[in-house]
Amino acid sequence: MHDDGRYDDPSVIGSADDPVSRETDYPNWRPSEVQQARPEPGRNAPAPDVPWSATSGSQDDVDAGGRPVNVSPDARVIPARRNASASARFEAAPVQTPTSGIVPDARPAADSPVPADGSYTSAATESAYVSRETPTREEDDPPLAMEAMRAVQILNPSGEVTMPRPDRTRVMCVANQKGGVGKTTTTVNLAVALALHGNRVLVVDLDPQGNASTGLNVPHHTGVPDVYDCLINSMPLEEVTQAVEGIPNLWCVPATIDLAGAEIELVSVVARESRLDRAITAYPGHFDYVFIDCPPSLGLLTVNALVAAQEVLIPIQCEYYALEGLNQLINNINLVRQHLNPRLEVSTILLTMYDRRTRLADAVEQDVRNHFGDKVLHAVIPRNVRVSEAPSYGQSVVTYDPGSRGATSYFEAAQEIAERGVKEPVSRNA
Repeated sequence: MHDDGRYDDPSVIGSADDPVSRETDYPNWRPSEVQQARPEPGRNAPAPDVPWSATSGSQDDVDAGGRPVNVSPDARVIPARRNASASARFEAAPVQTPTSGIVPDARPAADSPVPADGSYTSAATESAYVSRETPTREEDDPPLAMEAMRAVQILNPSGEVTMPRPDRTRVMCVANQKGGVGKTTTTVNLAVALALHGNRVLVVDLDPQGNASTGLNVPHHTGVPDVYDCLINSMPLEEVTQAVEGIPNLWCVPATIDLAGAEIELVSVVARESRLDRAITAYPGHFDYVFIDCPPSLGLLTVNALVAAQEVLIPIQCEYYALEGLNQLINNINLVRQHLNPRLEVSTILLTMYDRRTRLADAVEQDVRNHFGDKVLHAVIPRNVRVSEAPSYGQSVVTYDPGSRGATSYFEAAQEIAERGVKEPVSRNA
């Protein structure tokens, strides 16, 4: 500060002894708001591009040497030197234009520069942006609604034929000498699923335990005409067939405890291996599917079922013991094909009691699929408590809890079997 009122700015003079102020750079500062006036005494000002005049304060009244015109020669003239660091602090930042990836709902912050042309508003109106987090129809529906939709699809209350019907009767034998793999459960649920969707189905209970009859709520106590009378007494099959209550297009041939002694009595009967085959052939009615529920053995009852059938459906539990006896079953099927029923083939493999929490289930599934290939159904039956509860109410899981995972899996398996039958129809007369 001089006596005549002139002010020396250290940042302009560039003196090494005078410290330079490090002013804070604010993002909302604009150069247009800076007052281009002569600095007042005692305040710092940004470095001007041309020297200020001590008397007039005009930037234009200077001579060729850069000295003010109205200033005395002995007066000190501020050098016309620009400080790069000081001027850089006051340069305006470039205005960023919004890109195409900006969400239209986003708005600039309060302290950020707003474009004068209103580009944000135009971008919001021109581009219609949909958030990726928008839920789909399935995700938006609550679990109860999805379960109700599956139940309506499985029960098919309209009664329309939604599963394709085969051109000829398909006789399928559900066999596996290993017990507890889900033969009866598979027979009952597949039959109910096919019958609910327009197919005419007959279930032949060939197991002395009569579990298939229990699952379909068909009387099978002592004295009721059953499959034993057909095998031993040559009774016509239509006389022992009972309609399943509550499910149209489904019939059942029950089994009583008398069937336990049928294997001993069949030893002395002529053509004992084909007794069931002749009874099914003589039936006057027409069925789309005939499911034969076999006992967990390889005796004469199972042989009768293999001779009467055209296809073998093998349920395999996803455990090691189920695989151990599978080789013996395949050998017996080959023997029946060579000597008694050349039309017999293993057409379907169904994995049951699948527990996705264990590596063993995955290993068994991979082994079965690698060995049997396309014969293994894509549908897999999981472990589900509803499947075990349904027989206690005399129902299948398809009618007991149609929205459960077990019912959905059996419905998918039945649909896959029906579609395969249309692509490759098989017949008793083929």
